Amino acid sequence: IAELDFYSDPDAYRRLEQLRAMDIACDAIITLGRRYAELARKMAEVETDPQWRQDLLTIAENCSVVPEHAPRTFHQALQMYWFVHLCVTTELNPWDSYSPGRLDQHLYPFYRRDTETGILDDEKALELLECLWIKFNNQPAPPKVGVTLKESSTYTDFANINTGGIAPDGSDGVNPVSYLILDCMDEMKLLQPSSNVQISRKTPNKFLLRACEIAAKGWGQPAFYNTEAIIAELLNAGKSLEDARKGGTSGCVETGAFGNEAYILTGYFNLPKILELTLYNGYDHYTGKTIGLQLGNPEDFKSYDELFAAFCRQMDYFLDIKVRGNAVIESIYANYMPVPFLSIITNDCIKKGRDYNAGGARYNTSYIQGVGIGTITDSLSSIKHHVYDRKDFTLSELVRAMSDNFVGHDEIYRKIRNETPFYGNDDDYADNIMKSVFEYYRDSVTGRPNVRGGHYRVNMLPTTCHVYFGEVMIASPNGRLAGKPVSDGISPDKGADTKGPTAVLRSCAKMDHLSTGGTLLNQKFTPSVLAGEEGKRNLAALIRAYFAMDGHHIQFNV
Repeated sequence: IAELDFYSDPDAYRRLEQLRAMDIACDAIITLGRRYAELARKMAEVETDPQWRQDLLTIAENCSVVPEHAPRTFHQALQMYWFVHLCVTTELNPWDSYSPGRLDQHLYPFYRRDTETGILDDEKALELLECLWIKFNNQPAPPKVGVTLKESSTYTDFANINTGGIAPDGSDGVNPVSYLILDCMDEMKLLQPSSNVQISRKTPNKFLLRACEIAAKGWGQPAFYNTEAIIAELLNAGKSLEDARKGGTSGCVETGAFGNEAYILTGYFNLPKILELTLYNGYDHYTGKTIGLQLGNPEDFKSYDELFAAFCRQMDYFLDIKVRGNAVIESIYANYMPVPFLSIITNDCIKKGRDYNAGGARYNTSYIQGVGIGTITDSLSSIKHHVYDRKDFTLSELVRAMSDNFVGHDEIYRKIRNETPFYGNDDDYADNIMKSVFEYYRDSVTGRPNVRGGHYRVNMLPTTCHVYFGEVMIASPNGRLAGKPVSDGISPDKGADTKGPTAVLRSCAKMDHLSTGGTLLNQKFTPSVLAGEEGKRNLAALIRAYFAMDGHHIQFNV
């Protein structure tokens, strides 16, 4: 504050207000810690159980140290983590994705010191981690209303903990705390926090196999991420190597430079809907209105290339609308929804005297999430293969079948479902269409400026809004029926992949993951496939193979 220049800097007063707000936020979290310390001491005074009384006194001591001062022990470090998380989530009451980051890297120095001095053992460390897990699970996400409720009624608050990967110096990041966190996941099996493992080429097989053992139990965690892909994605987005190595994934699968970046997911983009609007000359059956560009009727598209060009124009039209709307929303957040506490713990906000929501962070990224890549790929493949290559039926006939939800069009439906090259089978016919759609979408978004001094990027994830997106669509050219979900993440559409999991991975790997901010791939296995030591080894080999092809993420439903 003392360095502000009120004579020559017209922004000095605004920065002064921001810095004062940050100072108040610092005092607030210190006061919160002191109140917990005082409460614990008062409870200890009247407690008759000796063990619980001692625990209360330990809580009081820890809360007298943190967050006012730096933590000195493993227990205090965990307490500091929880105070920070509580204050961030309370500040804006968000329901989405404020994450503790790479917990094992941060905790390991405290663990090592405490175990060397004899004040901590693995049993106690695990107990403390499990207490933290319970706190996360008891932190409810606020209720959702309106379209947010429609797109997903199952949100957690997406506190995502990264484990493993590499250390800031580039060495293997797996340490004893990494294994304790895996044990904690395995024992607790809680909805929150979301837990993942980063797997690098340096990751020991022992760690990967332990994670595979947990995944095979069928409760959805941990997710698996490719450390080399994460770092490459961050470097491609202009981050420094130091910041990239400290980064990871938060929320669903999105990549960020932890502690240095304000990366905001601005909304989901329904790729299959764009084709529907193109085929119906801009008309939307859900609203009963013409909302898109009027680029021609089905009979006007004399070639696949003409249709694809119209599809791309329609995509650009709606992306322009999306970005203009985002500019308004991000400006409102910058001016009316400051987050001084979050700004304190995000690098460069203090130096700039600027809020997290107003471009104060070192990096400021806006993401638009592409949804339905499997459905749009198979739809275009169906059109190209049957209408233009084989001339099995005309585009007008296909559009009529879609309008009728394929009722009375059995032969068209049969040909589509049985004779179309579908994405997910390592078939270049379909996979090259996937690449053309993805690359046009990526290039149309990436590099656009946002109002916070940063740029737009894409990621490919639906959370669960692929279900809602299907509800607002009629039938699709790939045979998807009206109202049914579109494909999730970068996974193939339901029933489209018929050549096994390795073919799916080869198809997915043809996408340039490293030019995104994250991609989501779900795979499903029956328990017998992953049973025993051989099942774990096969799963580990599958993950290694996908990551060797630069895949970003994979997660398993068993």
